[in-house]
Amino acid sequence: MFSGLRRSPAKAGLWGWSLAACSLAALSLGWSWSSADACPFCSAPSLTLSEQLAQSDATVLVQWASGEQGDREKGEVGSTKYQVLEVVNAGDAKLAKGDVIALPRYRAGKAGDLFLLLGTKGTELEWSSPLEVTETSFNYIRQAPSPEATPTARLSYFVQFLEYPDPLIANDAYAEFANAPYKDMVPLSGQIPREKVREWLADPEIPPTRLGLYGLMLGLCGTPDDVAMMEAKITEKSDDFRLGIDGVMGGYLLLTGADGLKLLDETKLKNHDVPFSETYAAMQALRFMWTYGERIDKERLRESMRILLDRPELADLVIADLARWKDWSVIDRLMSLYDAEEYGIPSIKRAIVRYMLVASKDKSEAGETGDHVKQAEEYLATLRKTDPKTVKQAERFFFVN
Repeated sequence: MFSGLRRSPAKAGLWGWSLAACSLAALSLGWSWSSADACPFCSAPSLTLSEQLAQSDATVLVQWASGEQGDREKGEVGSTKYQVLEVVNAGDAKLAKGDVIALPRYRAGKAGDLFLLLGTKGTELEWSSPLEVTETSFNYIRQAPSPEATPTARLSYFVQFLEYPDPLIANDAYAEFANAPYKDMVPLSGQIPREKVREWLADPEIPPTRLGLYGLMLGLCGTPDDVAMMEAKITEKSDDFRLGIDGVMGGYLLLTGADGLKLLDETKLKNHDVPFSETYAAMQALRFMWTYGERIDKERLRESMRILLDRPELADLVIADLARWKDWSVIDRLMSLYDAEEYGIPSIKRAIVRYMLVASKDKSEAGETGDHVKQAEEYLATLRKTDPKTVKQAERFFFVN
């Protein structure tokens, strides 16, 4: 686990392309923060069991029948035989209950152990590695809505199995939500088990990768009674990198709106003593509210983001967001920072140039241009004379949506 994750001014460029790659990749590709079609505060999406079933050409429930160990010295891998108990999907294959399927490689087991086999049709049916299941997990898989079902129908099913005692079920139910866009979770707010979510957020045994989702969920289903608990979680002192705290902050802002933003301003944005990871989590919460939240005025979100311009170690990330949010109120300030000693880092200079590029091309829907367009053009003309190398680097691979 990372401890006390921080960004120093001297290393701002390096950190900008590693820990905050999502922001700076967007910086060079149009200044858009990724709002990928998945939960904004969850771990990377993965292929769920229902998706695997939908993609398979054949699916059978089998039980371990027998196995023969191979001889390593001779390069023999052995084999295992499985007896078919139920054919879920045969496709074009001729499969029936009682059939025996022999697979290469020995797998230890005992008679009656259950497995799910997924087959893919090539020149012949090829079986994937056996997935060990129980009767309960098999029924969970078999009864799950298909990927073609409506998002509400699917998530209404999987929400029942979050933190289920069977790890296979609990992990898969979480993965379904990790893959789901935020907009698909909103209609589910009335079905989210609020009391359980509160318990999960407070339980140190819950996998930290799930806390972002549960924080977001509590923001959707919570009440004013949950605010104090979320505040305590957010302000908890820690020098460690806290997975999921960004989701807790996002959920907190859903519950509290602009009033809650004051807490993040004071404890995460203005406070220079907190680890970089905590401040970055607060930035992610601001971005989430900009994209999805309707409770906080856009200008109020800009106001919070502008606080971070006072911190050179974060300036390149902040400038990217302010350009994407069309905050032209800092255009003069950014130009004054260009040659300031603390901000004399290539990544910051490139960010300022790109901000000017975006501002110079900003037009209203009616095709009208504001004063900031002319200012940006003038500043760009100056920078092309005084620092042509940086301007050329900033323009490379750059476009404005």
